[in-house]
Amino acid sequence: MASSFILPNQAHQGFSDASSYDKHRPSYPPEAVEKLLISLGVANQKNARIVELASGTGKFTESLAARHEQYEIIAVEPHAGMRETLEKKNLGPKLRILDGSADNMPVEAEWGDALIAAQAFHWFATEKSLDEISRVLRPAAAFGMIWNVEDYNSPREWPIDSKWVQVLKDIVSELGDGLPRFRDLEWKKVFEKQLDTTPLQTIKDTVQGHLPKFSLPLGEDTFKWTVWLEDEAVWSRYATLSQIANLEGDQKVKTKLKVLEALKNDSTERNERGEVAVHGVTYLAWTSRV
Repeated sequence: MASSFILPNQAHQGFSDASSYDKHRPSYPPEAVEKLLISLGVANQKNARIVELASGTGKFTESLAARHEQYEIIAVEPHAGMRETLEKKNLGPKLRILDGSADNMPVEAEWGDALIAAQAFHWFATEKSLDEISRVLRPAAAFGMIWNVEDYNSPREWPIDSKWVQVLKDIVSELGDGLPRFRDLEWKKVFEKQLDTTPLQTIKDTVQGHLPKFSLPLGEDTFKWTVWLEDEAVWSRYATLSQIANLEGDQKVKTKLKVLEALKNDSTERNERGEVAVHGVTYLAWTSRV
């Protein structure tokens, strides 16, 4: 039986301070947003219908609502605090903000010309979620994923060139809670599993109508970026990661001190104002409903 998605307590608790999340998490580079929308077939498509799943506080919703296409947007978000933060932004009459989850969206069948999950698909990469995403998309419409990935929160195999970044990566690794994040790249497996079968199972699935929901291989692209932040701002941004946000008391204080101490390393790249160079990429992936 396909597993359902339930937002983990770690996410509910870790994102409870929605205003801090919204303040310190980055927006998405315009060139990355443009490339994703082109890949999904909705760039320059006036009034196209877009479902944004797990819209959070609306970091990506803002980019969609500001576009010249005047998209009709349904933002689905299960976290009440994040929905409230998004609602306060008043992003226009063509945006509807609804309570819902990845396997139970209050969206009619085949409504969407595209569906986008920003900074989120790793939380609900299940077969049940793919079934629901497929349900709300029109035939041949596309599903897009986008993540902002700081070097300190990147997959283990991605190269880094700074000692302080390695310290921050090690902290997150040591705080592992068994839940998948983007950096684990486990989310890709739900697509690959569509084709992980035997010839006999393929025949059985064909007869029973259990066919792949989305095309492979995934389309992928990355956009590199650098932001310059004061030491305290680096900590504030790092502290929006759910594993860090969930720390309490002395453990959180000690973690902050460790981060700030790591930034004092002579190898830390700084500008003339003393701000730290935080490097990262915006990662895109997309696929079409079969």
